[in-house]
Amino acid sequence: MSFKLDRLTVRHLNGSRAPALQELDLAVAPGEQLALIGPSGAGKTTLLSTLACAHQPAEGGFAIFGQDPWALPQRARHALRARLFLAPQTPPLPPRQRVVTAVLAARLPQWSLGQALASLFRPADPDAAYDALARFGLGDKLYARVDRLSGGERQRCSLARLLLSKAEAFLVDEPISALDPALAQLTLATLQQEAAARNATLVCSLHQVEMARANFARIVGLRAGRIVFDLPREQVTDAMIAALYQNETIAPQPDHPHDTPERIAVGACF
Repeated sequence: MSFKLDRLTVRHLNGSRAPALQELDLAVAPGEQLALIGPSGAGKTTLLSTLACAHQPAEGGFAIFGQDPWALPQRARHALRARLFLAPQTPPLPPRQRVVTAVLAARLPQWSLGQALASLFRPADPDAAYDALARFGLGDKLYARVDRLSGGERQRCSLARLLLSKAEAFLVDEPISALDPALAQLTLATLQQEAAARNATLVCSLHQVEMARANFARIVGLRAGRIVFDLPREQVTDAMIAALYQNETIAPQPDHPHDTPERIAVGACF
């Protein structure tokens, strides 16, 4: 299994005693693709971060590729994390960096310190970065600065990094939240094609329920930190969706691109 959760509980990082995730049972096989859906605050982002070894569980069993990451020495856990790629909804891309450099950062785990520093001044493989960007419709942004990109363009720039990684599991949080329908479909198709080509696991959280149902064979519904259902899409009914989102409006797919630049968080993706 790529991921195996057995009655997993995760606490909020803010110190609250209430769990963010409660007694989750979940198994995800290599090459499997599933969508996480649920209302805001359901725990989707926390679950993705937990799968990426960013949050340590409080209780329960947790294995990645057959290993308990939190029972490993730090060096071994870091090596395990290198097999994962976490793409947050707000990509942590340095704002003054060129897009080509930001995308090639996906290869940092494979480079020596000297190679990494040299690539800052002379990109090591701009053709590879261009090809990755072009698959998301961003080839013309190769030498643009990150802070000149719209929110949706930054999302796709982050996902282009995924294509240059050697990850065996993709953990993607709301990748189409700032995209119009055509770009949203292109983005999901590219992610799914790449995952299938390398038999990588894909776990993708989506607020657009119909996009999840149209594109993923397996749907996991989360609410209040618990799994409400985990089913093939054919078995997910409108009544189940309505109950999952009770008291919350389901987000429609936007009619046009969101071009307003958002605040950029600076950091690093797994």
